[in-house]
Amino acid sequence: MSAAGRRVALPTGLRAGLWTTTRATTWAAVLVVAVLGVTYVLAHDLTLGVAAATLVALAGVTLYDPSLVPVVAMPAFVVSDRIGGDSLNMTLSDVALFGAFWVALLFSPRPFTPALRSMLWLSAIYQLASLFAVVATPFRQNTVEWFHAWVLVGGALVVGWAVGRSGRATLGLTLLTLATLVVALNACALAAVQLAQGDVSPVYPNWPLAMHKNLAGPIFMSVALVAFVRQPWLHWPAWFRIPAFYVLVLGLMAVQSRQAIVGLGVGLIVLALRAGHGRHWSPILMLLTMAPAAIFVASRVQDDLSGDDPFNSTAFRVAGIAGGFDVWRENPWFGAGLRWWSSGPVAGFQPPNAVAEVLSSVGVVGLAGFAVLMLGTLVVAWRMDRRFGTLAVALLASRLVASQFDQFWVSIIVSLPFLLVGVCLGAEGLDRQSGTRDVRHGQVGGDAPPPNVPSPRSDAALQTEAS
Repeated sequence: MSAAGRRVALPTGLRAGLWTTTRATTWAAVLVVAVLGVTYVLAHDLTLGVAAATLVALAGVTLYDPSLVPVVAMPAFVVSDRIGGDSLNMTLSDVALFGAFWVALLFSPRPFTPALRSMLWLSAIYQLASLFAVVATPFRQNTVEWFHAWVLVGGALVVGWAVGRSGRATLGLTLLTLATLVVALNACALAAVQLAQGDVSPVYPNWPLAMHKNLAGPIFMSVALVAFVRQPWLHWPAWFRIPAFYVLVLGLMAVQSRQAIVGLGVGLIVLALRAGHGRHWSPILMLLTMAPAAIFVASRVQDDLSGDDPFNSTAFRVAGIAGGFDVWRENPWFGAGLRWWSSGPVAGFQPPNAVAEVLSSVGVVGLAGFAVLMLGTLVVAWRMDRRFGTLAVALLASRLVASQFDQFWVSIIVSLPFLLVGVCLGAEGLDRQSGTRDVRHGQVGGDAPPPNVPSPRSDAALQTEAS
């Protein structure tokens, strides 16, 4: 039989792992659909149904195999519906992340790689710097948000690590991408209907869950970067990866989230410049690719600046940034406290700029910690193996740039990039562990035979040589 006609036999351990993961995921999906349907019929509340279904699925998978919880929870990380009251108001994404974090912390493979430990220490530095604001201006939401920020960064890194290090990066990222594609397709459908009516305004996804355009945009941005880069360790076929990328880009253009469009452009430039050997883009091709998006963003901003509407997007951002700096001047060192705009001593709204937001919340001390966190994680990601670190750098750079034109500390759009960076860290850790194991058994990369040892030959070949 020819080489093309032979079936490739998977190792027994890998077959068992895939079967276990698929079976657990199937049962989790059945539980989600059943509980979601029953709750919606009884209470007519889709948010309550999603919350109940998510909790039941996570509980069932925890009993079945705790290490699968971070993988099965991946689609829930893009659910933006909120639960709780004024003092403890969280998205379902936050709840799923919090639960998956503790399971990942207890059951994820050890030891953590130096890169992951470095990022966790950088997160701890920011938490320490922002703690001064919690002590200086005590109110309940300030304390809650301090823990929330810790989970959004450190917790997301650990959950992503658990997915990548367990060898389930492909399954986890596929589930996440499929959930995001559903929202993107809804945005594209809404945009098509609007265009048919001559309406070119932004769309707001409304199915399966309602989502603001400036929340959907950064989600599309991060997942599109994952789909764009051709990662050998991700095992995505071109027929899935390429259409997924274009659907997400079309969804991003439909919601017209300008900061996410700029962030995606920066991320694509990073991926192009840091691509592997022989895969660099030419400057002309890069310019032709990014020029339409840049022209679109510039034209929309120019329209806002030249228009008569004082409440347009650009005017709103300018006023919000100015208000943030005004609050900071009243509390220069430690700020007015985390989430001061919702329940703190000063009335206002969240500044749509990372620097103004952090300065007004945690002051100069907190901004120094924030700079250490973001720049430090970029440096750590840059020093990773390029096969894994290039995507991590692109995700972090795109989020940092996009946050200069919109709010930074907003639930999903903070946790998602760090979650994906954690997956890259875990996949790198698994690759290093596999390489160490192969070398220990006399192999390099798992494919080549040990040095100075002849390759095994069949009995028929040996008999032919003897005759």
